[in-house]
Amino acid sequence: MNKVKKFIGGNSALFAFAVLFILAVVLKGSTFLQLNNIVNILRNNSIIGIAALGMTLIIITGGIDLSVGSQLVITGLVVITTINATGSIALGVIAGVVTGAILGGLTGLLVSKCKIPAFIVTLGTMTIYRSMSQYLLNGGGVMIKGPRADAYITISNANLFPRFPLPIFYWMLLAVIIYLFTKHTPTGRYIYAVGSNEKATLLSSINVNRVKIITYLISGVLVALAAVVETSRLGSINSASSGSSYEMDAIAAAVIGGTSMSGGRGKIFGTVMGTLTLGIINNMMNLLGVPPFLVGAVKGSIIIGAVLLQKRLNESAA
Repeated sequence: MNKVKKFIGGNSALFAFAVLFILAVVLKGSTFLQLNNIVNILRNNSIIGIAALGMTLIIITGGIDLSVGSQLVITGLVVITTINATGSIALGVIAGVVTGAILGGLTGLLVSKCKIPAFIVTLGTMTIYRSMSQYLLNGGGVMIKGPRADAYITISNANLFPRFPLPIFYWMLLAVIIYLFTKHTPTGRYIYAVGSNEKATLLSSINVNRVKIITYLISGVLVALAAVVETSRLGSINSASSGSSYEMDAIAAAVIGGTSMSGGRGKIFGTVMGTLTLGIINNMMNLLGVPPFLVGAVKGSIIIGAVLLQKRLNESAA
Protein backbone atom coordinates (compact mmCIF):
# COMPACT_ATOMS: atom_id res chain seq x y z
CA MET A 1 0.00 0.00 0.00
CA ASN A 2 2.85 2.38 0.84
CA LYS A 3 4.41 1.72 -2.56
CA VAL A 4 1.14 2.60 -4.25
CA LYS A 5 0.81 5.80 -2.23
CA LYS A 6 4.42 6.69 -2.95
CA PHE A 7 3.86 6.15 -6.67
CA ILE A 8 0.72 8.31 -6.64
CA GLY A 9 2.48 10.97 -4.57
CA GLY A 10 5.42 11.03 -6.98
CA ASN A 11 3.08 11.36 -9.96
CA SER A 12 0.40 13.53 -8.38
CA ALA A 13 0.44 15.98 -11.29
CA LEU A 14 -0.43 13.24 -13.75
CA PHE A 15 -3.22 11.94 -11.52
CA ALA A 16 -4.63 15.45 -10.95
CA PHE A 17 -4.61 16.04 -14.70
CA ALA A 18 -6.31 12.69 -15.35
CA VAL A 19 -9.03 13.31 -12.74
CA LEU A 20 -9.83 16.77 -14.09
CA PHE A 21 -9.73 15.52 -17.68
CA ILE A 22 -12.25 12.76 -16.88
CA LEU A 23 -14.42 15.24 -14.97
CA ALA A 24 -14.36 17.61 -17.96
CA VAL A 25 -15.37 14.77 -20.29
CA VAL A 26 -18.24 13.78 -17.99
CA LEU A 27 -19.56 17.34 -17.63
CA LYS A 28 -18.93 18.76 -21.11
CA GLY A 29 -17.65 15.84 -23.19
CA SER A 30 -19.14 16.83 -26.54
CA THR A 31 -17.69 20.33 -26.34
CA PHE A 32 -14.53 19.70 -24.33
CA LEU A 33 -13.26 16.90 -26.59
CA GLN A 34 -13.54 18.91 -29.78
CA LEU A 35 -10.13 19.19 -31.42
CA ASN A 36 -10.36 22.98 -31.62
CA ASN A 37 -11.02 23.18 -27.88
CA ILE A 38 -8.07 20.92 -26.99
CA VAL A 39 -5.76 22.90 -29.28
CA ASN A 40 -6.97 26.15 -27.73
CA ILE A 41 -6.19 24.87 -24.22
CA LEU A 42 -2.65 23.97 -25.28
CA ARG A 43 -2.06 27.21 -27.19
CA ASN A 44 -3.58 29.49 -24.55
CA ASN A 45 -1.35 27.99 -21.84
CA SER A 46 1.89 27.76 -23.81
CA ILE A 47 3.13 31.16 -22.61
CA ILE A 48 2.50 30.33 -18.95
CA GLY A 49 4.00 26.90 -19.64
CA ILE A 50 7.26 28.42 -20.86
CA ALA A 51 7.50 30.79 -17.90
CA ALA A 52 6.65 27.94 -15.50
CA LEU A 53 9.70 25.96 -16.65
CA GLY A 54 12.01 28.65 -15.32
CA MET A 55 9.91 29.07 -12.19
CA THR A 56 10.30 25.35 -11.52
CA LEU A 57 14.09 25.62 -11.52
CA ILE A 58 13.98 28.60 -9.18
CA ILE A 59 11.61 26.92 -6.71
CA ILE A 60 13.77 23.77 -6.75
CA THR A 61 16.68 25.91 -5.48
CA GLY A 62 14.44 27.09 -2.65
CA GLY A 63 13.73 30.48 -4.24
CA ILE A 64 10.77 32.26 -5.78
CA ASP A 65 10.21 34.86 -8.51
CA LEU A 66 7.25 37.23 -8.24
CA SER A 67 8.43 39.43 -11.11
CA VAL A 68 7.66 37.06 -14.01
CA GLY A 69 4.65 38.97 -15.34
CA SER A 70 6.32 42.38 -15.09
CA GLN A 71 9.53 41.04 -16.59
CA LEU A 72 7.58 39.65 -19.53
CA VAL A 73 6.14 43.12 -20.19
CA ILE A 74 9.46 44.95 -20.15
CA THR A 75 11.23 42.34 -22.31
CA GLY A 76 8.28 42.37 -24.72
CA LEU A 77 8.61 46.16 -24.87
CA VAL A 78 12.30 45.82 -25.75
CA VAL A 79 11.53 43.26 -28.48
CA ILE A 80 8.82 45.33 -30.21
CA THR A 81 10.67 48.64 -29.86
CA THR A 82 13.84 47.15 -31.33
CA ILE A 83 11.99 45.62 -34.28
CA ASN A 84 10.12 48.87 -34.95
CA ALA A 85 13.37 50.85 -34.82
CA THR A 86 15.60 48.51 -36.85
CA GLY A 87 13.20 46.49 -38.99
CA SER A 88 15.04 43.34 -37.89
CA ILE A 89 13.17 40.52 -36.15
CA ALA A 90 16.43 38.78 -35.25
CA LEU A 91 17.79 41.88 -33.50
CA GLY A 92 14.51 42.33 -31.65
CA VAL A 93 14.46 38.76 -30.37
CA ILE A 94 18.15 38.90 -29.41
CA ALA A 95 17.63 42.21 -27.59
CA GLY A 96 14.71 40.73 -25.66
CA VAL A 97 16.60 37.56 -24.71
CA VAL A 98 19.67 39.56 -23.62
CA THR A 99 17.44 41.84 -21.54
CA GLY A 100 15.78 38.83 -19.92
CA ALA A 101 19.17 37.27 -19.16
CA ILE A 102 20.45 40.51 -17.62
CA LEU A 103 17.36 41.00 -15.46
CA GLY A 104 17.37 37.37 -14.36
CA GLY A 105 21.11 37.44 -13.65
CA LEU A 106 20.72 40.64 -11.63
CA THR A 107 18.00 39.03 -9.52
CA GLY A 108 20.21 35.98 -8.98
CA LEU A 109 23.09 38.25 -7.98
CA LEU A 110 21.00 40.08 -5.38
CA VAL A 111 19.65 36.81 -3.97
CA SER A 112 22.99 34.98 -3.87
CA LYS A 113 25.70 37.57 -3.30
CA CYS A 114 23.73 40.14 -1.31
CA LYS A 115 21.82 37.46 0.62
CA ILE A 116 18.48 39.24 0.20
CA PRO A 117 15.50 36.87 0.38
CA ALA A 118 14.19 36.04 -3.09
CA PHE A 119 10.67 37.02 -2.06
CA ILE A 120 11.83 40.57 -1.20
CA VAL A 121 14.04 40.97 -4.27
CA THR A 122 11.41 39.83 -6.76
CA LEU A 123 8.63 41.74 -5.00
CA GLY A 124 10.73 44.84 -5.57
CA THR A 125 11.65 44.03 -9.17
CA MET A 126 8.03 43.18 -9.94
CA THR A 127 7.05 46.74 -9.02
CA ILE A 128 10.09 48.30 -10.71
CA TYR A 129 9.61 46.53 -14.06
CA ARG A 130 5.89 47.25 -14.22
CA SER A 131 6.39 50.87 -13.22
CA MET A 132 9.17 51.39 -15.78
CA SER A 133 7.05 49.83 -18.53
CA GLN A 134 4.09 52.06 -17.72
CA TYR A 135 6.35 55.13 -17.64
CA LEU A 136 7.95 54.33 -20.99
CA LEU A 137 4.58 53.61 -22.60
CA ASN A 138 2.63 56.33 -20.77
CA GLY A 139 0.43 53.67 -19.21
CA GLY A 140 -0.55 52.29 -22.60
CA GLY A 141 0.95 49.82 -25.02
CA VAL A 142 3.00 49.51 -28.19
CA MET A 143 2.21 47.69 -31.43
CA ILE A 144 4.51 46.00 -33.89
CA LYS A 145 4.81 48.19 -36.99
CA GLY A 146 6.70 48.37 -40.23
CA PRO A 147 7.39 45.97 -43.10
CA ARG A 148 8.36 43.12 -40.78
CA ALA A 149 5.18 43.23 -38.71
CA ASP A 150 3.42 40.45 -40.63
CA ALA A 151 6.50 38.21 -40.51
CA TYR A 152 6.83 38.71 -36.75
CA ILE A 153 3.16 37.97 -36.12
CA THR A 154 3.57 34.73 -38.09
CA ILE A 155 5.98 33.43 -35.42
CA SER A 156 3.07 32.60 -33.11
CA ASN A 157 0.11 32.55 -35.47
CA ALA A 158 1.27 29.92 -37.94
CA ASN A 159 0.95 26.14 -37.64
CA LEU A 160 3.79 23.63 -37.68
CA PHE A 161 1.37 21.00 -38.95
CA PRO A 162 -2.32 21.41 -39.76
CA ARG A 163 -4.00 22.49 -36.51
CA PHE A 164 -0.75 22.40 -34.49
CA PRO A 165 0.04 26.03 -33.56
CA LEU A 166 3.70 26.96 -33.24
CA PRO A 167 3.42 28.20 -29.60
CA ILE A 168 2.67 24.62 -28.53
CA PHE A 169 5.78 23.42 -30.36
CA TYR A 170 7.95 26.11 -28.71
CA TRP A 171 6.65 25.11 -25.27
CA MET A 172 7.24 21.38 -25.76
CA LEU A 173 10.69 21.95 -27.28
CA LEU A 174 11.79 24.16 -24.39
CA ALA A 175 10.38 21.64 -21.88
CA VAL A 176 12.53 18.89 -23.44
CA ILE A 177 15.61 21.15 -23.41
CA ILE A 178 15.16 22.08 -19.73
CA TYR A 179 14.49 18.44 -18.85
CA LEU A 180 17.74 17.37 -20.53
CA PHE A 181 19.54 20.24 -18.79
CA THR A 182 18.38 19.10 -15.33
CA LYS A 183 19.15 15.44 -15.97
CA HIS A 184 22.36 15.50 -17.98
CA THR A 185 24.39 18.54 -16.93
CA PRO A 186 26.32 19.16 -13.68
CA THR A 187 24.60 22.53 -13.16
CA GLY A 188 21.21 20.90 -13.56
CA ARG A 189 22.04 18.41 -10.83
CA TYR A 190 23.51 21.14 -8.63
CA ILE A 191 20.18 22.99 -8.74
CA TYR A 192 18.55 20.07 -6.94
CA ALA A 193 21.48 19.81 -4.53
CA VAL A 194 21.24 23.49 -3.56
CA GLY A 195 17.52 23.16 -2.87
CA SER A 196 17.92 19.94 -0.89
CA ASN A 197 20.73 21.12 1.39
CA GLU A 198 22.52 24.35 0.58
CA LYS A 199 25.10 24.04 3.35
CA ALA A 200 26.07 20.50 2.39
CA THR A 201 26.30 21.56 -1.26
CA LEU A 202 28.59 24.44 -0.31
CA LEU A 203 30.80 22.07 1.70
CA SER A 204 31.03 19.86 -1.39
CA SER A 205 32.99 22.66 -3.11
CA ILE A 206 30.05 23.57 -5.37
CA ASN A 207 29.69 27.28 -6.08
CA VAL A 208 26.18 27.79 -4.73
CA ASN A 209 26.05 31.47 -5.68
CA ARG A 210 26.95 30.65 -9.26
CA VAL A 211 24.24 27.99 -9.43
CA LYS A 212 21.60 30.44 -8.17
CA ILE A 213 22.66 33.17 -10.60
CA ILE A 214 22.54 30.73 -13.53
CA THR A 215 19.11 29.51 -12.44
CA TYR A 216 17.61 33.00 -12.36
CA LEU A 217 19.37 33.85 -15.63
CA ILE A 218 17.84 30.81 -17.34
CA SER A 219 14.43 31.79 -16.00
CA GLY A 220 14.94 35.32 -17.35
CA VAL A 221 15.72 33.93 -20.80
CA LEU A 222 12.62 31.72 -20.71
CA VAL A 223 10.45 34.68 -19.70
CA ALA A 224 11.92 36.65 -22.61
CA LEU A 225 11.06 33.83 -25.00
CA ALA A 226 7.55 33.75 -23.53
CA ALA A 227 7.38 37.50 -24.22
CA VAL A 228 8.35 36.88 -27.85
CA VAL A 229 5.57 34.31 -28.19
CA GLU A 230 3.00 36.63 -26.58
CA THR A 231 3.93 39.78 -28.49
CA SER A 232 4.07 37.96 -31.81
CA ARG A 233 0.71 36.34 -31.16
CA LEU A 234 -1.02 39.61 -30.22
CA GLY A 235 1.12 41.99 -32.24
CA SER A 236 1.46 44.26 -29.21
CA ILE A 237 2.24 44.56 -25.52
CA ASN A 238 0.32 46.53 -22.89
CA SER A 239 2.08 47.96 -19.84
CA ALA A 240 -0.98 47.68 -17.61
CA SER A 241 -2.62 44.37 -18.50
CA SER A 242 -0.01 42.16 -20.20
CA GLY A 243 1.55 39.55 -17.95
CA SER A 244 -0.99 40.16 -15.19
CA SER A 245 -0.88 37.32 -12.61
CA TYR A 246 1.48 35.28 -14.80
CA GLU A 247 3.80 34.79 -11.84
CA MET A 248 0.96 33.28 -9.80
CA ASP A 249 -0.04 30.90 -12.59
CA ALA A 250 3.60 29.88 -13.14
CA ILE A 251 4.05 29.16 -9.43
CA ALA A 252 0.74 27.27 -9.32
CA ALA A 253 1.71 25.16 -12.35
CA ALA A 254 5.02 24.21 -10.74
CA VAL A 255 3.49 23.42 -7.35
CA ILE A 256 0.58 21.42 -8.79
CA GLY A 257 3.23 19.60 -10.82
CA GLY A 258 4.89 18.36 -7.64
CA THR A 259 7.62 20.96 -7.16
CA SER A 260 8.27 21.40 -3.45
CA MET A 261 8.14 24.98 -2.16
CA SER A 262 10.84 24.06 0.33
CA GLY A 263 13.17 23.19 -2.54
CA GLY A 264 15.07 20.14 -3.70
CA ARG A 265 12.25 18.37 -5.51
CA GLY A 266 10.46 18.93 -8.79
CA LYS A 267 9.92 17.53 -12.27
CA ILE A 268 9.73 19.34 -15.59
CA PHE A 269 7.15 16.80 -16.79
CA GLY A 270 5.14 17.52 -13.64
CA THR A 271 5.18 21.24 -14.39
CA VAL A 272 3.91 20.59 -17.91
CA MET A 273 1.07 18.51 -16.43
CA GLY A 274 0.44 21.22 -13.83
CA THR A 275 0.14 23.83 -16.58
CA LEU A 276 -2.31 21.64 -18.49
CA THR A 277 -4.30 21.09 -15.29
CA LEU A 278 -4.65 24.85 -14.87
CA GLY A 279 -5.65 25.07 -18.52
CA ILE A 280 -8.42 22.52 -18.06
CA ILE A 281 -9.66 24.35 -14.96
CA ASN A 282 -9.89 27.65 -16.84
CA ASN A 283 -11.49 26.00 -19.85
CA MET A 284 -14.10 24.14 -17.78
CA MET A 285 -15.02 27.27 -15.85
CA ASN A 286 -15.64 28.97 -19.18
CA LEU A 287 -17.67 26.08 -20.64
CA LEU A 288 -19.77 25.79 -17.47
CA GLY A 289 -20.49 29.50 -17.50
CA VAL A 290 -18.96 30.21 -14.11
CA PRO A 291 -18.99 33.99 -13.47
CA PRO A 292 -15.54 35.47 -14.25
CA PHE A 293 -15.15 36.87 -10.75
CA LEU A 294 -15.47 33.36 -9.27
CA VAL A 295 -12.94 31.68 -11.57
CA GLY A 296 -10.03 32.72 -9.38
CA ALA A 297 -11.72 31.39 -6.25
CA VAL A 298 -12.49 28.03 -7.86
CA LYS A 299 -8.99 27.74 -9.31
CA GLY A 300 -7.39 28.69 -5.98
CA SER A 301 -9.44 26.10 -4.11
CA ILE A 302 -8.44 23.35 -6.55
CA ILE A 303 -4.78 24.35 -6.28
CA ILE A 304 -4.86 24.21 -2.47
CA GLY A 305 -6.68 20.87 -2.58
CA ALA A 306 -4.19 19.40 -5.04
CA VAL A 307 -1.20 20.49 -2.97
CA LEU A 308 -2.80 19.25 0.26
CA LEU A 309 -3.51 15.85 -1.32
CA GLN A 310 0.07 15.65 -2.59
CA LYS A 311 1.39 16.47 0.89
CA ARG A 312 -0.80 13.84 2.56
CA LEU A 313 0.23 11.17 0.05
CA ASN A 314 3.90 11.94 0.49
CA GLU A 315 3.62 11.88 4.29
CA SER A 316 1.72 8.58 4.36
CA ALA A 317 4.18 6.96 1.94
CA ALA A 318 7.23 8.11 3.91
